Amino acid sequence: MTTELLTDITIFILAILVGFEVISKVPATLHTPLMSAANSIHGIVLAGAMLIAVVADNALGYTLAFIACAFAAANVVGGYVVTGRMLKMFKRSRAPLPAASPAAVSANGHPAATSKTGSQS
Repeated sequence: MTTELLTDITIFILAILVGFEVISKVPATLHTPLMSAANSIHGIVLAGAMLIAVVADNALGYTLAFIACAFAAANVVGGYVVTGRMLKMFKRSRAPLPAASPAAVSANGHPAATSKTGSQS
């Protein structure tokens, strides 16, 4: 194991621990909006994975770069899917409101007051 590889593995493990600590402290109500807003960060991760692929010089390096690119790409796509689903929840439906029967509408357009018991004289 070279010193360079040991340094890279140490940085990777520290990044995992810091990421876990940061995410575990976020309340559940804020988790999805924060994660969906972080799509630009996921793009940077993908760019970093591609840079690793450029400097790879053996089969292990190529394999790790491919796995990193696949996970980063899945993260980017997943972030946009979550954002789309979240925004879809807040869209108003375009379904027309049920129309009131003409007998139940008064002359001024407001619902007429009707009595279920009828009139007793």
